[in-house]
Amino acid sequence: MTSVLGLLKPLKKAIAAIAVLVLCIGCVQAPTISENPWQEIDLNTDSTFANIAFTDDLQHGWLVGTKETLFETTDGGETWAERVIDLGDEKESFTGVSFSGQEGWITGRPSILLHTDDGGEHWSRIALSSQLPGAPYNITALGPNTAEMVTDLGAIYKTTDGGKNWKALVEGAVGVARTIERSADGKYVAVSARGNFYSTWSPGDTEWTPHNRNSSRRLQSMGFNGEDKLWLLARGGVVQFSDDTNPDNAEAWSEPVTPQYRNSVGLLHIGYRTPAELWAAGGSGSVVVSKDGGDTWFRDAALEEIPTNFYRVVFLNEDKGFILGQQGVILRYDTSTEAA
Repeated sequence: MTSVLGLLKPLKKAIAAIAVLVLCIGCVQAPTISENPWQEIDLNTDSTFANIAFTDDLQHGWLVGTKETLFETTDGGETWAERVIDLGDEKESFTGVSFSGQEGWITGRPSILLHTDDGGEHWSRIALSSQLPGAPYNITALGPNTAEMVTDLGAIYKTTDGGKNWKALVEGAVGVARTIERSADGKYVAVSARGNFYSTWSPGDTEWTPHNRNSSRRLQSMGFNGEDKLWLLARGGVVQFSDDTNPDNAEAWSEPVTPQYRNSVGLLHIGYRTPAELWAAGGSGSVVVSKDGGDTWFRDAALEEIPTNFYRVVFLNEDKGFILGQQGVILRYDTSTEAA
């Protein structure tokens, strides 16, 4: 018996050593890029930014956020000037902005919808029904007098007459959503408020289709890669993508990848610069990039000391992109410096 115990002790120590080694390997941070392509811009506000949009020339743009925060740029986002729209005694949040040419729209809580047809020189408020399911979450300008609006309960409406009349596109709401994203061809994906399931909707569907998450980790956000391929971010910065071998199955996912382990907040949003190059951003100044479609990742260490959380990554094209944060911080993609 003594000899058996004597053999077990070294074996236990070896198993423990292997476990520690595995944990340490899991804690290794991603390598860093050699050059930072992002320019930090600090605006004089304590607001958190929600979205950004430009007119067709990509020089004139608008930035919206909490506390009715509204900024305008006329030089492609290098400099910004604060603008004020008088909404009376309401002091709520702008949640979305979108432009098609000179025609633009802004959504906000609790029941805000603004419209312009002259690039934002003048904004008019459009009254919304008191029976609207949920608060306006985001809007997509689709052409002259045409836009599609989604509420935070997943109600989707479309107007073709400049907001005078709206047609419901889905009969049932999805419930309170943490995030809702729209693809270029009109599909939606919504993450539930608690992150325990997600729902999808395609044009022509009468209802949202619910899906269970594929792991014990709660979902942070989901979106599209510019086409129909889905991405998801789960708690702890876990990234997954639609399974290429089964693209029509909204519950088929690639193996999980964790680009960074530096903080507990994790990654919160992904934006695609090209079909292969994607940037993810999140808490405590976390910004990571993959240039091979999400297989391998690199940290942008130059941004890690910025005292903010980043909530949204937006690329308008390969040369123009922004990362939106809190406390008035945004990042502007600057092609004068190329990432390694």
